[in-house]
Amino acid sequence: MEKKKNILTKPWLVAILAMFCCALWGSATPFIKIGYELAMPGRDAMPTFEKIVSTILFAGVRFTLAGILTVLIYSIGRKKFLLPQKHNWDKVLKISAFQTVLQYFFFYIGLSYTTGVKGTVITGGCNVFFSILIASLLFRQEKLTFKKIFACLIGFAGVILINLKGLELNFNFFGDGFALISSICYAMSSSLVKIYSKDEDPVILSGWQFIIGGAVMVIVALLLGGHIDLSSIKAIGVLLYLSALSAVAYSLWGVLLKHNPVSKVSIYSFMTPVFGVLLSVLLLSEPSSATPIQLIITLVLICTGILIVNYKKD
Repeated sequence: MEKKKNILTKPWLVAILAMFCCALWGSATPFIKIGYELAMPGRDAMPTFEKIVSTILFAGVRFTLAGILTVLIYSIGRKKFLLPQKHNWDKVLKISAFQTVLQYFFFYIGLSYTTGVKGTVITGGCNVFFSILIASLLFRQEKLTFKKIFACLIGFAGVILINLKGLELNFNFFGDGFALISSICYAMSSSLVKIYSKDEDPVILSGWQFIIGGAVMVIVALLLGGHIDLSSIKAIGVLLYLSALSAVAYSLWGVLLKHNPVSKVSIYSFMTPVFGVLLSVLLLSEPSSATPIQLIITLVLICTGILIVNYKKD
């Protein structure tokens, strides 16, 4: 067991696994946008409230499926049905509240009112910034060093840059603002996973918090009149892909957080926009307010932040 822990702290393995997670998360933004079009035809013409609750329903179905996939796959692999220990159900509920219900309530609605490129860059950049601050200042899980602050500021500069339009800050509260709030919820959940995985398997935490959080979103959305159309094979395929990527990425991320400082893992979240921007440009036909130069400089700043946190003197 100790050997496994040592392996999971190796910088090269942390980098590979974390980058893989970020690639999956980066692909989520354009696929969510595509999913909107397939599962909610005529969505743009919907009244605002109907659009919001239908969006929450789409997210809830996705995460309920993600949780079921996580629990089933790992139960088969370990040849026993995975359940949290009785005294850990309250921990599952707390993680679920922040990681699934609140984070994705704000993220899915935010993504409805901003572009895929901006939504990805904002969440990818701010996830790191808030994760390190909350882990250091609120939960005292590690020290807030100058190097970490400097890396966060450089990454956050990329987030500001992508929102600039001329000399104005092109910021939409219900779009970009909700994406920002989503990042705070994500940061809270990262610290909670770090704390609670000391006496509970992070994969079990991930799977069951998805099931509970997703089910809450589905029930609330249905009660409020939300509806989605899953009659097409494409819509089902996109939904299954989004569910699978969540199951894999969050389970791996939880394992990395268990064995490494939050800052060492979360700093790689800056790479999510790298993948998200590229895939959004390739897969979506929506206009982007950011110029190619802005995108390039933003991605350079993000990568610089990663290098700073991981740099060690010989």
